[in-house]
Amino acid sequence: MDDILRPIYQERASHANTLGILRIEKRHKLATITDTFDVILLIVVKKQDKPVHLKHYQYKGMKAALHIVDEQQLREWLLLGTNRKIVEWLYEGKILFDRNEYMEKLRVELWDFPFHGRKIKIGLEFAKLIRRYLDGKTFFENEQYLDAYNHIVHSLHHLGRLAIIESGFHPELTVWNQVKQIEPEIYKLYEELVMSEESIEKRLELLFLASEFLIYSRTSMGAAHFLEVLESRSAWSIEEVSTHPELEYYGVDLGIMLEYLIDKDFIQVKEIETKGQEIFHRYYQVQTKLY
Repeated sequence: MDDILRPIYQERASHANTLGILRIEKRHKLATITDTFDVILLIVVKKQDKPVHLKHYQYKGMKAALHIVDEQQLREWLLLGTNRKIVEWLYEGKILFDRNEYMEKLRVELWDFPFHGRKIKIGLEFAKLIRRYLDGKTFFENEQYLDAYNHIVHSLHHLGRLAIIESGFHPELTVWNQVKQIEPEIYKLYEELVMSEESIEKRLELLFLASEFLIYSRTSMGAAHFLEVLESRSAWSIEEVSTHPELEYYGVDLGIMLEYLIDKDFIQVKEIETKGQEIFHRYYQVQTKLY
């Protein structure tokens, strides 16, 4: 297979637009890191007409996939965590081409995990955690226990990922192996939820009680990025909040993050008069620094 792929990546390496090329091989028979392909070629370029180009190849019963990704898309994946395989690809892949040590520097950056990028990832993970937790609690209160269970499993997953990021690491595909080492308390909660012989209602009841404190105790750190952005002016409309370049990353979780922080007294609502009688605009401002 390497003889077949070599002309493909060598031709790409000759392009001035190419920053680096990685080869990722399937390590186990059922490994999903390569989406069941025998080999992945990841080519990072400066710019291209689409963020991602994909090509698949087959040779003598073996499969290979070519991913050509522009630098902006790669950075977005790393920041937002929307392509969880990419971190492992960058860690584990063999560098075949590296213009001006681009790939090596990227690996060093991943290991160092710059603080600002980490703070944004913490904020995004915390917002997802709040969404899942509150949705799960609503289902629980309405006695929809299976839906509540589904959401609380996801909320624990986000809580685990949050603990990993707080510790300065990127969450891997095998998140619970990391959580077991870094935050055994969260791992124990997860074990109790999925392995306990108690009724599902009792398991959920106990878990909501235990996780309430764990989530609230992380609010200052989890919301630090969000609050620091809002501190840059005295009051914000929802339009201004939702269109801020760094807050746009929160997407559909932005509204529930905002309401959670209001409920916990990190943000207060400021009423601004409208032309209508007894109707006010809602503006938002950070409380005296509580985080």
